[in-house]
Amino acid sequence: MTDPNHKPDPSYEVKAKEQIPLDDEAVALVGTVFNPAAIVKVPVVLAERSIQVVVEADIPLHPPATEIKRVTKNVFLEQVKLVPVRFAAIPGTADFFRVTRAKLFVSGFIRKNIEYSSKEYNGVLQDKIAEVPFSGFAELDGVVPTGDFMVFPVIGISETSKAQFLNEKNDIVPRLDKYFFQNLVKYNEQPYGELVAANFFELDFSPKMVTPGGEFGLLREKIVMDLVVKVLQVQQLTIPGAIQQNPNLNVGTIDS
Repeated sequence: MTDPNHKPDPSYEVKAKEQIPLDDEAVALVGTVFNPAAIVKVPVVLAERSIQVVVEADIPLHPPATEIKRVTKNVFLEQVKLVPVRFAAIPGTADFFRVTRAKLFVSGFIRKNIEYSSKEYNGVLQDKIAEVPFSGFAELDGVVPTGDFMVFPVIGISETSKAQFLNEKNDIVPRLDKYFFQNLVKYNEQPYGELVAANFFELDFSPKMVTPGGEFGLLREKIVMDLVVKVLQVQQLTIPGAIQQNPNLNVGTIDS
């Protein structure tokens, strides 16, 4: 029976405030056509790949478990690096190349949250967090529709040159104390990765079979993960027929 004189603890009261609706309207935009075209520098999707990762791990459980209740998973990427291995010169440029083949290195870990019950009668639900590492690489070659790249990465190659001189007093002997050096350094936009999705398939079991209600302190996991990543690079592009949009801030009266 509820005590009629009981008053709730003020520290547990939920405070709320009703919000007042505000009027709004669209901002008019004035378009200006670029002549002849706009030049922009934006991230470009080089490739979007589904990479299958297969790992097996043994996870200790303390205290031992009698039944696994739930397992949730997330993937964390620590590295998505593109290493070029084949190039094609861009016509009309000095030492700029398209990367037509590359190795995509991927590494990270699967973070698992394992909830299980122990043998303790009326015990609390146990929680185990484990990180399962993985690493590997994928081969990217060619351009779609038959290849892997949507757009080829672009890279500029740096140069180092050296010139030597003859001895002014003896034209058949070089000077070893006089040189001319030239260094051309090209700073490239680094291709980078973006996590899109991960689909997990796994089998969890005790390596040693136990009777119903029996305890096991080791959980073996066989995981298949389909990992979807984008590979991007900031590139400079020309957009023909682009229209620059600027707001018209001559705001009038809002109709009620």
